[in-house]
Amino acid sequence: MGVGFSLAVFAASAAETNAPVAAPAALTPEQMFEGGTNAYNNWVDLSAGGFFTSGNKAQAQQSRQNSRGAFGGIEDFHFQGEVSKGTTFTTDGRALFDNHDYKLSLDLTREKLGFVRFSYREFRTWYNGDGGVYLPTDMWFPFSENALGLDRGEITFEGGLLLEKMPKLTFKYTHNFRDDEKSSTSWGPVHPDLAGNPALVRGISPSFYDINERSDLFQLEATHHIKATEFGVGLAYETGKLDDALKIDQFRGEPLEQKITSKEGTTYDLFNVHAFTETWIKKNLMLSSGFSYSDMDNDFSGSRIYGTDFDVGYVPSAQNGLGYYGLSGGSRLHEYVADLNLLVKPVAHLSIVPSVRVQKEDTDADVTWFETLTDNPAAPFSANSDRGVLDVRERLDLNYTGFTNWVLFARGELTEGDGNLNENGGLVQVNGVGVPPIQRKTDDSRFFQKYSAGVRWYPTRRVTVDVGGYYKLNHYDYEHSVDSTPNNSFNRYPAYLVMQNFETFDGNMRLTLRPWQNVTLVSRYEYQLSTIQTTPDPVSGLDEAQSSKMTSHILAQDLSWAPWSRLYLQAGFNYVLSDTKTPASDYTRAILNAQNNYWTVNASSGFVLDNKTDLNLAYFYYQADNFDDNSAFGLPLGADAREHGVSATLMRRIAKNIRLSLKYSFFHYNDGTFGGHQDYQAHLVYTTLRYRF
Repeated sequence: MGVGFSLAVFAASAAETNAPVAAPAALTPEQMFEGGTNAYNNWVDLSAGGFFTSGNKAQAQQSRQNSRGAFGGIEDFHFQGEVSKGTTFTTDGRALFDNHDYKLSLDLTREKLGFVRFSYREFRTWYNGDGGVYLPTDMWFPFSENALGLDRGEITFEGGLLLEKMPKLTFKYTHNFRDDEKSSTSWGPVHPDLAGNPALVRGISPSFYDINERSDLFQLEATHHIKATEFGVGLAYETGKLDDALKIDQFRGEPLEQKITSKEGTTYDLFNVHAFTETWIKKNLMLSSGFSYSDMDNDFSGSRIYGTDFDVGYVPSAQNGLGYYGLSGGSRLHEYVADLNLLVKPVAHLSIVPSVRVQKEDTDADVTWFETLTDNPAAPFSANSDRGVLDVRERLDLNYTGFTNWVLFARGELTEGDGNLNENGGLVQVNGVGVPPIQRKTDDSRFFQKYSAGVRWYPTRRVTVDVGGYYKLNHYDYEHSVDSTPNNSFNRYPAYLVMQNFETFDGNMRLTLRPWQNVTLVSRYEYQLSTIQTTPDPVSGLDEAQSSKMTSHILAQDLSWAPWSRLYLQAGFNYVLSDTKTPASDYTRAILNAQNNYWTVNASSGFVLDNKTDLNLAYFYYQADNFDDNSAFGLPLGADAREHGVSATLMRRIAKNIRLSLKYSFFHYNDGTFGGHQDYQAHLVYTTLRYRF
């Protein structure tokens, strides 16, 4: 028996030896490029590069959102591994020096037990701090060759206990911050020409925000599942401090030049408790609910001081405008929110979701300060207000898939709201003359409605049609039972408004065609008409008017084509026609109808040169031509800009786990709105080395 078994094994082995050997499976393009079937789960990308810019370097930094010169470091890092059975450690990172772009995350997870996480993220946003331009004399107000930078960051610690058949508990601490500067050009008061000419000099005031903000958020959540019900409860506490200042350079370069520092300080404490439930009453019936209560307590301070420099103390001066110092106040908010949702599936292809949401807010605030004007003695000031709001929103969602190759959906939403606002206080002097404080009591009501519907149709395997739209109307009524500023006086805004309607019609269509397996075309069109109807108090002598009308057309076309397994082509075109009209433009050249028309073109392609080399090319173009120079009459608005961008990226696999890429980009920008002062050209050279392990 043993001999027979051995012979059988030998015969089978011989047969396998003489059998034809199966060819190895062909590698996919991704496997060919990444070095074969051996997967590398971890990697590090080292990069370096820089911009070479001529022209307005600050505008280039804002447009490209990059540092001015060289930058580099670790573009991306990822590592994951099993510390022990069932325990996984993961880390990701990023550190691009001189680009102020940093990220680090650490995650330790134990199956059926819980997790611990830490993350840090910081990045910079660049802003061009240059002021405006007065085109008749080509008077330009530059700020600096370098852009302003605002750093944002977040640090989080998080832990969770995820035991089976036990409530899931998670705790999270988040620290957020914003630091440094951000542009905010202001348009200040005009004044007569200093040489005695009657022409007015435009009050172009270069300005920027000096921002210093911190917040700390503590969150504790618990969720549990019992039979058909999922429920949860959470607590949150947030505290923060905002120490910001708007710094304005008024009448720059003139003998009247002044530096204005408007400081705004806020400290706050926010407490929130919330809960939710989800219950499957039947397999086709689910009920969910939620509740939230928030209590926010604010303390604020501030000043607006004129001087020969920023951040100076108050000194009376005949050329000082309206300012204040010693502002001190506080406010309190109580907010209650409850919602109820029901998911019903009466038949197999129909879903009906009715829901209701109730929100109530109560706020009160008070403030004191010393008001200043020219060299008049500072006048004490006080004000207070309180407001109550109650909103109820009902919504109904419908979704039907019972027709072959069709999906139908619709939504109706109504909101009814009532509120009241009491205000006391205001200016105590105008041009050195005392004026009574404002006293006002206003009751308001709101009725919002929005209806939307759409359909998706698949007439063939290669065609998809989406058609949809919505109608929205927001209606406001105001009743001013007390108003110390009569509506037929010079000081009648805003209490002279008794009604406003904001109405919007929107329709959109999307057509997706796949005439061949390797070609996809997507066409989109959207139309939107928005109007604002305003009714003033009849005693004001003003008639009801359509105070604004905005019409927009958006057209887009995208094409994707892969004529060859080694080549793909993509192209896109977007054209926006937008027009805003106001009755004021019929009476004065100082206010013109606004145009916001622009179009963009983009194209890209990828070509596999060989099994180790890829080449990607891209191009985009942007143009807006809506600028109307009415500087002689008022503030010129609109955009006149053109931008080209082209880039080429060459990627080469130099070893099975090493990949090198080299990128070159060129950008050219012209801006007629600012008389060419913000034009620039920029070249980018950038290289990345990826090592997988």
